[in-house]
Amino acid sequence: MNSCAIRQPDRQRHIRCGARVMNTFLSACGLGLLSCGCAYEGFFPPLPVVDRVELDRFIGKWYEIAKYPNFFQQQCYGGTTAEYAIRDDGNISVVNTCREGSLDGPESRIEGYATIADPTTNAKLSVVFFPPFGAPYWIIDLDADYQWAVIGEPSRSTLWILSRTPTMDEATYEGILGRLAAKGYDPARLVVTPQ
Repeated sequence: MNSCAIRQPDRQRHIRCGARVMNTFLSACGLGLLSCGCAYEGFFPPLPVVDRVELDRFIGKWYEIAKYPNFFQQQCYGGTTAEYAIRDDGNISVVNTCREGSLDGPESRIEGYATIADPTTNAKLSVVFFPPFGAPYWIIDLDADYQWAVIGEPSRSTLWILSRTPTMDEATYEGILGRLAAKGYDPARLVVTPQ
């Protein structure tokens, strides 16, 4: 009989079972995230990134224009931003915020950091919100003047279009959409973010 059966008379046994289930869950999540950050590239078709990112030009505040829906932003209605700054240790601080329920709703915020996964281009980063596990954050399209950026990763399950301003002109947005299919992304999956 399973030692975590529903009918367990003592509280300690129930707590141990809950801890075992949680440890199993966290271990599975950890292995999944670890595989995302390590041998990620070998499992998917190559995803080209931009030739070079000048980090001092990339840091600062970005507004989310559109994204692929994802589980870790479910609470976000809109007003979504990301702010990056270079830390003393050479990594990049990451502060993501959004509004819940409406643009006037409560703020949801998470802080983390990014490390450079590919120093030859600075276009492949690993973002960490729950150490030690990182997730790929690849800059796959970038305006020459750093006014907009497109962020993806090799599995093509996440995608963000970012802008220095809360809105983006239609021609620029359509141009970005027109280049996504060649990178293996489906533009129809994008959801525009209210700002």
